[in-house]
Amino acid sequence: MPLHLLKLCVGAESVEDLEDWVAERLADKRASGIAPEHIHTTRMTPKRIGELLDGGSLYWVIKGRVQCRQRLADIRPFTDNEGISRCDLVLDPEIVRTDWQPRRAFQGWRYLKPREAPRDLSGISGAATLPPQLLGELAELGLL
Repeated sequence: MPLHLLKLCVGAESVEDLEDWVAERLADKRASGIAPEHIHTTRMTPKRIGELLDGGSLYWVIKGRVQCRQRLADIRPFTDNEGISRCDLVLDPEIVRTDWQPRRAFQGWRYLKPREAPRDLSGISGAATLPPQLLGELAELGLL
């Protein structure tokens, strides 16, 4: 059974912001002749890499709610130029919207067990096309 990661998406106001940021970064890499991988660098390296790469995703918390996820394609630990251990999380560029799930602020990332992960909105007819504010209100009322 896959294990997931949970992380704050600092600076993003919405899933659309994240989608635009990913598209822009990939376009810049293509234009520079660099492999167009979506990479998110973290300070800490997960210990449970095998479980994470067995179908796991990175779930993004945007504005205090889990709102979307990206599948983990690879995890690459490395040491930067200053000798500090870091880790590249290689993510599938497709962003999958999920049920909104409230989360308090935290630093770094957290493991997320499959039974605790919000379900994809693709399974809810028409939910992915709702305006974000309405989607949030429906989630707060427990209607999604």
